[in-house]
Amino acid sequence: MSTTEPATAGGAAPDSGPSYLSHKQILVILGGLMAGMFLAALDQSIVGTALPRIVSEFNSLDKLSWVVTAYLLTSTASTPLWGKISDLYGRRPLFIAAIVTFLGGSVLSALSQNIEQLIGFRAVQGLGAGGLMSLAFATIGDVIPPRERGKYMGYFGAVFGLSSVAGPLLGGLLTDGPGWRWIFWINVPIGLVALGIVAAVLKLPHVKRSHKIDYLGASTVAAAVTSLLLAVSWSGPSNGWGNGTTLALLIGAVVLAVAFVLIELRVSEPIIPMDLFKGRIFSGYAGYAFLLGFAMFGALIFLPLYLQAVKDLSPTRSGLALLPMIVGIFSASIPSGQMMSKSGRYKHFPIISAVLVGGAMVLLSTLSLTTPYWQLAIYMFVMGAGLGLSMQITVTAAQNSVPRQHMGTATSTMTFFRSMGGAIGTAVYGAVLTTRLKTHLSDIVPNATQSMVDGLAKAANSVQALHGLKEPLKGFALHGLVDAMDDVFLVSLPFLAIALILAIITPEQRLAGRNEGPKAEGEGEGDESLESSAAAAMH
Repeated sequence: MSTTEPATAGGAAPDSGPSYLSHKQILVILGGLMAGMFLAALDQSIVGTALPRIVSEFNSLDKLSWVVTAYLLTSTASTPLWGKISDLYGRRPLFIAAIVTFLGGSVLSALSQNIEQLIGFRAVQGLGAGGLMSLAFATIGDVIPPRERGKYMGYFGAVFGLSSVAGPLLGGLLTDGPGWRWIFWINVPIGLVALGIVAAVLKLPHVKRSHKIDYLGASTVAAAVTSLLLAVSWSGPSNGWGNGTTLALLIGAVVLAVAFVLIELRVSEPIIPMDLFKGRIFSGYAGYAFLLGFAMFGALIFLPLYLQAVKDLSPTRSGLALLPMIVGIFSASIPSGQMMSKSGRYKHFPIISAVLVGGAMVLLSTLSLTTPYWQLAIYMFVMGAGLGLSMQITVTAAQNSVPRQHMGTATSTMTFFRSMGGAIGTAVYGAVLTTRLKTHLSDIVPNATQSMVDGLAKAANSVQALHGLKEPLKGFALHGLVDAMDDVFLVSLPFLAIALILAIITPEQRLAGRNEGPKAEGEGEGDESLESSAAAAMH
């Protein structure tokens, strides 16, 4: 008999038997969850199309990544806390609080008067978004057995697909019409509808227990991530990587990360229990989620910039131009979830995902001023298909490997690692773009002086200013911008290679059905016998 991956983490005491809901009950609860998730998913896709116009108005292309990074930072840092508090107090009140926080951030973002205000208010939005995503998936883990989750994940795939299609198009229409501020105002009516649905239908039984919130751990991990992002996206590119401030921020990030681990090992109610990482499945897919998040956000942020700056598309048309990637996500996520539910197997999906996303990044690194759209459409479809194969499957695999009392914490931790990868990746990509742009301009412009390079780089801060340049300066600037974007896509390849290795070496645990424990790793699909210890651990 081959070794099985334990169903519990760190020998946690088994919890009482699961009380999974019927199909009809699940559909009612899904309505509330999907309403909240649609709110967060729409905001991610609707903002991307408008970013070039926003940073052009504020003349701050160098801060473009921070409009996204601030959102990802707070959603990343708060995600484990949302999951932990929901384990203690219940999902419904926390889900409502997440919606209210998100709406508050949306209103403030719409009222922003400069790029610094927008970045700060996007951080408030991210605080709410961290709860919307993690709590929806945690609730799914509460009410649906692992083997059946793939089937219901198709509904969430539909939400992501709908928001991904509607987001870029709606963002473009609003930006070209009443203005980019309406991409935030539109969240208010949608959020109020989601709030009403959640308050009415998301009623789950919850057993209160003694608790102690790990605020010290939450603040420490937030400080660690903030210190790292400031070093990568601000001090490093501005002051130099050997500068004292940069080194202090990097050292501070390492010290704070170590301090966080030590805190979590000592507190009674850690926001991220270190015992979770004793399981190879959970730790393997947490690392995989981080690396894929790192790669994913580069494409999502810089493709609209390429379409609007280089291809001279309006925000509306650039939103429509992103549809091949959305179709790829949609066409891969639902069939893979259905296949996972039927077989109880999932290991091959993350492997294929890493290969496809890596291949798409290689293809995207070949973009030039003259790349025809049909080629870009193929590249985007491959990227979308790769992302769709792993977005929900890795969460399901991680949920299946931990005891049910840690469901919210485990789910939010997986979301935390994916968001942290996205936040760090966005900051890294922004630094690479800014640094490499000047390098390429120095090589491209004949007899370039530093003042000329700096002037062209500054013009690239605004799409309108870029298009207002006269030839040959406009051609030089666009050529340098495309070459810098190509470097951005190549940066992701080493991280995707590590993700592929993790996907290969992480063991598989057969997904448990409604009335069974987890399938032992390595057992044949036709063998339905269960290890009594695994069944006891799950039930």
